Amino acid sequence: MPDLAVLAEVIRSGFVESVHYGSAVGLGPSGRAEVAVGRVDAPVLPRSSGKPFQALACLNAGAALEGPGLAIAAGSHTGEDFHVALVRELLAGAGLDTGALACPPSWPEDQPTMYALIRQGAEPSRERMNCSGKHAAMIAAAVANGWDVPGYLSPDHPLQRSVRSVTEELAGEKAAHVAVDGCGAPLFGLTLTGLARAVRALVVAEPGSAPRRVADAMRAHPEYVGGTGHQNTELMRALPGAVVKGGAEGVLVAALESGHAVAVKVIDGSPRATTAIALAVLRQMGCDVTPAAAFERVDVLGGGHPVGEILPRLP
Repeated sequence: MPDLAVLAEVIRSGFVESVHYGSAVGLGPSGRAEVAVGRVDAPVLPRSSGKPFQALACLNAGAALEGPGLAIAAGSHTGEDFHVALVRELLAGAGLDTGALACPPSWPEDQPTMYALIRQGAEPSRERMNCSGKHAAMIAAAVANGWDVPGYLSPDHPLQRSVRSVTEELAGEKAAHVAVDGCGAPLFGLTLTGLARAVRALVVAEPGSAPRRVADAMRAHPEYVGGTGHQNTELMRALPGAVVKGGAEGVLVAALESGHAVAVKVIDGSPRATTAIALAVLRQMGCDVTPAAAFERVDVLGGGHPVGEILPRLP
């Protein structure tokens, strides 16, 4: 993989056991790249890192989203009871219930909640799926415009055409590929640099504007972007003013109030080092990420105890 970079090493008992390759880009306050390693101009699939852009499209389309409702539309919640209650509230506001959701049934990612549901004899459900907040927002947008609800995930649906347009505008480039995400929604491929531009555009937007409202909702209600103990949630709490959103297959974006932004893609798809890599990029650009020092390394366990660590290794 000569065109990719070593982003992190997995060190066990002083031995380099594994290496994570990939690409990372950091944009400065001017919007220009100050750090660029690997294939930063090659397309990637943003996965759930693109949810804030989907939430913005729903907001632009007239969905009644604000505060926690806007945050959960932009997030990947962990399926806790307070998440599900809000998803049901968003759907009820559109005159519908969870039967309208087209995302697949899932167990919640929050393990205590999952174990409690299993003890109760429950089954996986659509509202527990981490994307149900986004889907509820899409349904609300469709209802607000009188658009077809059952077909809201079609790439040709008016809402999904709007999602593509919003994503391309934020990224400053055309979508390089259209795919189907794990939840069934259309997914628009961007270069890693374009992905960083898109998340940066949210935090530098004018106060009160729709893009800024998405960023502000995520920052004010990080528990709806992830959940109890979720790394995105905890990192936003550690770095007030930061917007952080991870995605499947080793993708993560983050943007600071200063206008710095970072996008990471680990090519093997593992998310375990993405936060540490993103923080290393921000630190390399001169950002003070000291309050998030606990996230800059990941323990490697042996016998249940730390015997090594996963460390960023930017060129």
